[in-house]
Amino acid sequence: MTTPQEHVVDWLRDAYAMEKQAETMLTAQSKRLENYPLLRERIDRHIEETLSQQQLLETCLDRLGSSPSAMKDLSARMSAFMQGAGGMAVSDEVIKGGMAGYVFEHVEIAAYTTLIAAANAAGDIETRRICEQILPQEVEMAKWLLEHLPETVTQFLGRSAADRDEAKR
Repeated sequence: MTTPQEHVVDWLRDAYAMEKQAETMLTAQSKRLENYPLLRERIDRHIEETLSQQQLLETCLDRLGSSPSAMKDLSARMSAFMQGAGGMAVSDEVIKGGMAGYVFEHVEIAAYTTLIAAANAAGDIETRRICEQILPQEVEMAKWLLEHLPETVTQFLGRSAADRDEAKR
């Protein structure tokens, strides 16, 4: 039988790997965004949030006598790398990246919502507090991406219609 605390530890390890994946994806996307400065600026700010989130999750794992999973971390990074490599081959990379980012933010929102409930059930007030601190950052990023997607699409379509190579990134 698995205890709520064991699930919390496992899901914290998943969340840490998820944030490492986010870091890899966001960093690759930011490096390629040349012609969408507002989007790049917001992604760069979210990278800083992501790095902070990783540190917070590590403190939870340390406090609970665990550490990030090397295998989960490697799998997440490989997945992010493959997604990034695939994005370079498409002509609408900025749009596909924005859509994928929006979806990924919702995966993070679900993960932290789950962790908050599990930590609460396990009586782990500190983990709940940390996840409650992280969750609004993910919600805000998802909201920002959704609000700015139409503007990004409009910019992309204008550049693409003019047959300009910079439309992609």
